[in-house]
Amino acid sequence: MACVAFLVGCANAPHDPGAQPVPDDYFAQQLPGLPDDWDPMMSPIDNPVRNLERFQQPSPAVVRQALLDQHERWVGTPYRLGGTTGQGVDCSALVQNIFSDSFRYELPRTTGEQVELGEAVVRSQLQAGDLVFFQPPGPYRHVGIYLGEGLFLHASRSQGVMISELDNHYWQRYYWQARRPLEPVQLAQRAATTGNG
Repeated sequence: MACVAFLVGCANAPHDPGAQPVPDDYFAQQLPGLPDDWDPMMSPIDNPVRNLERFQQPSPAVVRQALLDQHERWVGTPYRLGGTTGQGVDCSALVQNIFSDSFRYELPRTTGEQVELGEAVVRSQLQAGDLVFFQPPGPYRHVGIYLGEGLFLHASRSQGVMISELDNHYWQRYYWQARRPLEPVQLAQRAATTGNG
């Protein structure tokens, strides 16, 4: 039985004595009718150099802005134990709502459950999006969300949803601990994709 193989290609084609020599920069030459900045190696739509923003990590400022936007939405809402809406909200429900709306991340409902999340954070290492917990007098613990620059967003029993200073005498006195449910980069990515912030 005889086997016959055919090789097809230009590598071994006989030299045509009448053909023009190929210039060294042939593949770098611009094609007629295309813009000067066109990259022949890829489609302008898929060019990763022009779309670097897809690969860059969102700035931590995105988290802070998402939280400030939530403050604008909730500011003045009265405190109501067990409340979960704009008619009245307690501290853990506010935190739960904000994480769901801004970061697509579902937190547990109660402060007691929220304090078990993620990793503990020392006060000097707080970043926007960390949960800050307090043990004021009475049976209930209190939670807020750190904004950066010594500020946190929370539902105050006396004034409703507001921003307070961690160094305020009252809050400093009853500060308990902080937890990081998600890393700041993850929060920033989630905030960027939800369009909040």
